[in-house]
Amino acid sequence: MEALDALLNRVSVPRLTDPAPNAAQREGLFQAALRAPDHGQLRPWRFLTIEGAAREALGELFAEAIQAQGDASQAALDKARAMPLRAPLLVVVIARVQAHLKVPASEQRLAAGCAAHGILIAAHAQGIGAVWRTGDMAFDRHVHKGLGLADNEELIGYLYLGTPTSEPRTPPVLDTADFVTAWGE
Repeated sequence: MEALDALLNRVSVPRLTDPAPNAAQREGLFQAALRAPDHGQLRPWRFLTIEGAAREALGELFAEAIQAQGDASQAALDKARAMPLRAPLLVVVIARVQAHLKVPASEQRLAAGCAAHGILIAAHAQGIGAVWRTGDMAFDRHVHKGLGLADNEELIGYLYLGTPTSEPRTPPVLDTADFVTAWGE
C-alpha cells in the first residue's frame, strides 16, 4: 500500500477478533511509531503490549479503578472488565515527559501521539484493524500505577488491534477549505 493511500483511507475499526498481528507485523507497527517527529531526539514514548490473559488482568485493574471511584454498579464493573477483551492485542501508548530546555512537555506529548498515529497508519497499511481509545481508564491514577507508569509518564491512549470482523467503512471525503485558510492575505 502506498503511503498516501494509507493516510487518506485509514479509519477506526472497532470490531476486532483473532488473530492479533504477528511478530513481523508488530515490528512494522513499532518501527513506524519510532519515525514520529522527535525534536531533540528525546524519544518521549514507550509502549506496553497486552494480550491473552493479561487482557483479563487489565479488566480487573479497570474494575478496581471503578470501585475506587465510589459506588459502582455490577453493570459498570462488568463493562470495565470486558473493555480489554474487545481486541486480541492492546498497545498502551505512554508519553515519557522529560525536563528539557528546548522541548516543552506539550511537544513531547504530541510526539507520543504521533507515534500512536504511526502505529495506526502502519496497521491499516498491513490490513490490521485498529482503533485508538481513551476514556476514564486512560486518566485514572490507579490504572497508571497498576500499569507501572512513572511520575513523569502519561497514558496517551490504548490502541486496540486485531483482525477486522467486517470490511472497514469508507472514510468521508471532507472539504479541505473548511479547515485551511491562508494567513496574511
